[in-house]
Amino acid sequence: MNRKLPLFRRAFLDPWRSSLGWAAGLAAAIALYLPLFPSIGGSSQMQGMINALPPEMTKALNYDQIATGTGYTQATVFGLIGFLLMTIATVSWGAAAIAGDEESGQLELTLAHGVTRIQVAFERALAIALRVVLLAFLVLVLILSLNESAQLKINPQNLFGATVMFAGLALLSGTGALFAGALTGRKAYGLAVGAAIGVLGYVFNAVGRQSPDLNWLLNLSPYHWAYGNSPVTNGADWAAAGWLWGISAGLVLLSAAALQRRDVGA
Repeated sequence: MNRKLPLFRRAFLDPWRSSLGWAAGLAAAIALYLPLFPSIGGSSQMQGMINALPPEMTKALNYDQIATGTGYTQATVFGLIGFLLMTIATVSWGAAAIAGDEESGQLELTLAHGVTRIQVAFERALAIALRVVLLAFLVLVLILSLNESAQLKINPQNLFGATVMFAGLALLSGTGALFAGALTGRKAYGLAVGAAIGVLGYVFNAVGRQSPDLNWLLNLSPYHWAYGNSPVTNGADWAAAGWLWGISAGLVLLSAAALQRRDVGA
């Protein structure tokens, strides 16, 4: 165990098939949705379909700007299918990182090899973060590659900011799952907490946009922190990005503290 970051290496490299699977899913979604924009975006038929939907549904689905290339990319890739895929991936990784190993008995074996609990929490969190960053980078590269052919007219600088928000939002669900798993030792609780962060964030954003009386819900929605500024169109809200990434860092610290304080396998 004298190599640097041995747990990180294993946590990052061992599930390479899973990483490739999620990368393929994101690539397929981008390749499916974005090339369709020239045939539907900005057309009178498309605008008519949007106008025919109830305004509440349009806002809930973030389709109010879908007639532009930036709005279409924001709504379909970052706000819907990409968000869904990345949230599922990070929640599963976070829940399995500590609690999954503990339930299988592997965590006790790992700790018997001279590593600390804090090391387990930090190195496995680092592996999750790097996988998220790499998948987000893939999304950035693929969208840039289709930007001209799909007539999206996206500013690369704005796209970079949106990708940072996208990764930060996904990582928040993952670190929430990590913390719940470290606190309880139960993978099911990690899955529940991580999924709740993603689902409630989406719901609070959808409901909060329906009425000025419900705007306060937007303050509780990580989804709105990430996308309320329409970053693909307007650029990232870097203060919000700081909150997303900062809270994730805090959850990793809490995960390490929680694992340090309780009996493993109890």
